[in-house]
Amino acid sequence: MTNNSYANHCIKCTVTSCKNHNNDKNYCSLEEIKVGTHEPHPTECQCVDCNSFELKPGCNC
Repeated sequence: MTNNSYANHCIKCTVTSCKNHNNDKNYCSLEEIKVGTHEPHPTECQCVDCNSFELKPGCNC
């Protein structure tokens, strides 16, 4: 279970719909994240994804 009150100051994050987002600060609450891509050869920021993203329970996104 994730304690999202922890703020990992090495991982900035503004995705408030993620269950790992620190509620008080713009940081991730995980010790580490996995970064991936949905493109074979990414050339733009939009091609890169946080594969550690989990939708916050009850989020109506």
